[in-house]
Amino acid sequence: MGIENIGIENMGTKIHKIENTEIQNVEINNTEINNAENKKNRKTKGLLTVIIIGVLFYGYVIMCYIKPAQDISEAERRPLAQRPSLKAESVLSGEYGEKFEEYAVDQAPFRQQLRSSKVMYQSIVMRKLDNNDMYLSNGYISKLDYPMNEKSVDYATGKFRYIYEEYLEGTDVAIYMSIIPDKNYYNEKLFYPSYDYNELVVKMCEGMEYAEYIDIMNQLELESYYQTDTHFRQEKIVNMAVYMGERMNVALDTEYDELKVSDDFKGVYYRQLGMPMKGESMYCLTNSTLENCKVYDHENSKSISMYDLNALNSADPYEMYLHGSLSLITIENPLAATAKELVIFRDSFGSSIAPLLATGYAKVTLIDIRYLPSSRVGQFVDFDKQDVLFLYSSSVLNNSETLK
Repeated sequence: MGIENIGIENMGTKIHKIENTEIQNVEINNTEINNAENKKNRKTKGLLTVIIIGVLFYGYVIMCYIKPAQDISEAERRPLAQRPSLKAESVLSGEYGEKFEEYAVDQAPFRQQLRSSKVMYQSIVMRKLDNNDMYLSNGYISKLDYPMNEKSVDYATGKFRYIYEEYLEGTDVAIYMSIIPDKNYYNEKLFYPSYDYNELVVKMCEGMEYAEYIDIMNQLELESYYQTDTHFRQEKIVNMAVYMGERMNVALDTEYDELKVSDDFKGVYYRQLGMPMKGESMYCLTNSTLENCKVYDHENSKSISMYDLNALNSADPYEMYLHGSLSLITIENPLAATAKELVIFRDSFGSSIAPLLATGYAKVTLIDIRYLPSSRVGQFVDFDKQDVLFLYSSSVLNNSETLK
């Protein structure tokens, strides 16, 4: 019995070993099969990835070639690079490659959408506070303009002094000066640098001691400005205009009809920042006085309307006010209660406030020396007993190289 039991046990052990060996062989075979399938799947996925990337890349390249080139970027308000001519000498010199690269970047399909995605990624994911000096705070887009450029302020006061000495000194005119602060004055102060606006006022007053300063900074607030544009809203500056009139001893109209001209106004800051935002309502003010005013564009020698509604569809809808920054405009008010005249040396902000000031004067002349050189002003305007107002935004004073 003992010998038989030992034999049976040995036989069972051998059978068990054979079964284990067969199981191991099956597992090895399954592993080899799985490895082969995984390897095949990896190759397939890799090939698909290469194909997809290739299709996207070459498809995008083809789109770049067949997409009609745009002349300007409405978002950035600048001309876009055009496809260069293919010439042997330009190719050999490398000029063609450089110009084609500029063209490809400017004319890339979905460029604006890619810009928006980049801004949102930087703002939301990377927590970047500004994008190319543009920032969004309290629902308002502002542009950093720091630090104060003293040389620029000196250049501006030098231009104004030339005008004073050349045309105003020794005449019977009343001279005033006022500064329109940009939105940085009222917007976020904690995270974004801003120069001392009082220092700007001091420098301007020192450089224009011949002019009476009209302080309007307390007449404005953040809500006075458009959320997506650099300018203030015309319907929000009536009280400011009345205050300026009082300082110049002129009574202005205080009652106007607000005409809504757009529900989807998006200013230049919206396009420059590139972040999606809702459009704003836009109004223009009118009353019987303004409706009877006669406006003349001396730059183009023609009569124009007070408001250009066609500009609402342009790259800069704010140019609706007095047709934008024309070099020389006159507004004649036949219903004026006085014979007084006003001459305004101005930038683009003057376009929306000038109609309000015109309600108190028989004639208002707007001069923009960014386009009309100061040396030629005397060819068009005789200065005698007018009120003369230098009305400029802080942003122009801090970047005054545009003044001629």
